[in-house]
Amino acid sequence: MEYMFQTGFLGTRAPLFMDEFLIIIVLLPFLIGLSIWFATREHYKLHRFFQTFLFIITLVILVYFEYGIHVGGGFSHYMKDSSIDENLAFYFLIFHIIIATITLIMWSFIIKFAIEDRRRRALPGLYSNSHKKSGKRVAFMILLTSLSAISLYWILFIA
Repeated sequence: MEYMFQTGFLGTRAPLFMDEFLIIIVLLPFLIGLSIWFATREHYKLHRFFQTFLFIITLVILVYFEYGIHVGGGFSHYMKDSSIDENLAFYFLIFHIIIATITLIMWSFIIKFAIEDRRRRALPGLYSNSHKKSGKRVAFMILLTSLSAISLYWILFIA
């Protein structure tokens, strides 16, 4: 796993795993939007597959990211070359972690309830409106998570 810590391809101070993570986190809101588009076009099977696939990939990438952070020396190690105040960056990191955790929990519940509702033949159908509202909230939270991750990347590896 030493390759993870080679110089990244985006031309910043970030290691390779951080550049890979950044690309995925930037693409995630667009991929979620594509999945929502499938649902609006009534391609429900494709929507279900894509949502499940994105959720699983997000969990795998999160484990990969956490491994890289902990093995690579942690937040303080990556913060040492930044011009941003470490306390301010740490508070922003806490903010990001809270948003990301809430997002993952909400997303997992939507998938869980969608599976149960589909088995009861209530989705699509009876629960479509509530599923749609919950999906919009999670899509917004995914966007916030993505924007805060991009900001953290900037704080750690560009500023």
